[in-house]
Amino acid sequence: MHLLFVTSIVPDGALASGYEIANAAIIAALRRAGARVTVIGFTWPGKAAADPDNTVVLGAIDVRTESASAPRKLAWVGKAMLSGLTFASVKLRAVSARDVKTAIQQAGPFDGYVLNSVQFAGAFEKLFEDRPSIFVAHNVEHLSARENAAAAGSLFQRLLFRREARLLEVVEQRLCRRARFVFTLAGEDRAALGVASDDRSAVLPLVTGAKAPAHKGPRRIDCDAALIGTWTWQPNRIGLDWFLGKVVPHLRPDFRVRIAGHMPSGITSTHPGVEFVGRVPDARAFVCGAAVIPLISTAGSGVQLKTIETFELGLPSVATSRSLRGIDHRPGNCVVTDDPANFARALEAAAANVRDVDGSAFHRQQVTALDVAIRLGLEKLGTVRREVFA
Repeated sequence: MHLLFVTSIVPDGALASGYEIANAAIIAALRRAGARVTVIGFTWPGKAAADPDNTVVLGAIDVRTESASAPRKLAWVGKAMLSGLTFASVKLRAVSARDVKTAIQQAGPFDGYVLNSVQFAGAFEKLFEDRPSIFVAHNVEHLSARENAAAAGSLFQRLLFRREARLLEVVEQRLCRRARFVFTLAGEDRAALGVASDDRSAVLPLVTGAKAPAHKGPRRIDCDAALIGTWTWQPNRIGLDWFLGKVVPHLRPDFRVRIAGHMPSGITSTHPGVEFVGRVPDARAFVCGAAVIPLISTAGSGVQLKTIETFELGLPSVATSRSLRGIDHRPGNCVVTDDPANFARALEAAAANVRDVDGSAFHRQQVTALDVAIRLGLEKLGTVRREVFA
């Protein structure tokens, strides 16, 4: 079976974000199941496809809102209003539908699409109706947009996110309805998308790499707690605001928290132990230097890749219940609480008595369950009569 994996940004091997880590895991699982996978989408500027022989590149594009100029943001908003598309999808209209159709034809004969998230599929929706499809919902995007609207700091942002939510709900419903099968990254997302039946969907348990991280003996502890993330992404920003505003005030003054990643304006903390360190050269080494990892998601849907990485590494953690969505196996050194004061006390207790575990068992469980779900989806895709799409 030859599948065309349709995504906004093609893998470049860097695995710099949770989205890219998830994509790599899903593509690898499709190939383990025996499918031939050709990826189509854009690259980041200055980046090359990691697997050029099996990738169709539409061009280079930077779709990050936070790094775009004011005129570019206004142009995106105007184009979205005129086209009726979401703000997220209109960014990908850097090429025409004819260009995309030509690129699809270049991929050669194939049996179906894997529509990876709503952004690219929503930008060129009509082009992907000539073959059976699997839809991969990384998040329930319309619910995330509603949460973003509620947390927005300005009326303009609120209105924009509300518009996104309305349009995204309609597009997600269409993509799920047309798909032969739907993959989500968290169990609750199946019901939110209206595909809770086992005949319609399955959850994809994810991993951050092909192999479990190797244990290298005792760790050197440089700080009590460490967080790293793309804080300009609104659901992450909401979690960070909760942590800094609600949890940190309960921590002892000498409790050391290091926060890495690009920080949006307005993020501060008066706690003497909180340090914003910006970009770090090795994300894994950074988190392994902490006694405990706070898993602080309070918004969004889908799965938290930082939770998966923490469990694979066997690191102690304190997690909100939202941080564990999509996770069936919780290690014994993870404490779960949504109460800020209890969260702070659990962090202090874990830092005072560091207890690592072997994360390889968690990794094996995830890979096994991922492969089972992928095979189920491919079986459902294969039940479509081939001649209908000839």
